[in-house]
Amino acid sequence: MTEEIYALWQRMEQGWAVGDATAFASVFAEDVDFVTVRGEELFGRQAVARGHAELFAGPYRDTKLTAEISLVRPLTDAISVVHVTSSIAPAGITTHAQAVVVRRADGWEVAAFHNMIPKGRS
Repeated sequence: MTEEIYALWQRMEQGWAVGDATAFASVFAEDVDFVTVRGEELFGRQAVARGHAELFAGPYRDTKLTAEISLVRPLTDAISVVHVTSSIAPAGITTHAQAVVVRRADGWEVAAFHNMIPKGRS
C-alpha cells in the first residue's frame, strides 16, 4: 500500500518536471477537492490540470518539484491521510500538503488535497 501511495507523488514529480499538467493531475480523483497555496478551491481533476497548465506556462516553467512524504496514516484499508513537504526549485518555494488518498478499483488516487506555504517560508 505505502509504495503505491508514494508512487502517486513520483508521478506528480514526473508530470511537473516535463511541464505536463495532465500528467501531473492524473493522480487526482475526477472529483478531487483541491485547495491551492493561495486558498483557491479547485473542484475536479480537470480544474487541477487547467490551473497547473497556467503555472507551467508561466511562473513555474522549467522548475522541478521534489516531494518528501513524512506521514502515511491508514484510516482504513482503502483510505489514508498523507502529509508531504514539497520544494520547487529554483523558485525556492516550500509547501506542505495534507492529502486524503483512497483506493479505487484501478488503484490509489488523491481524493482531497490541501496545500499551503508554512509560516516563515516563501
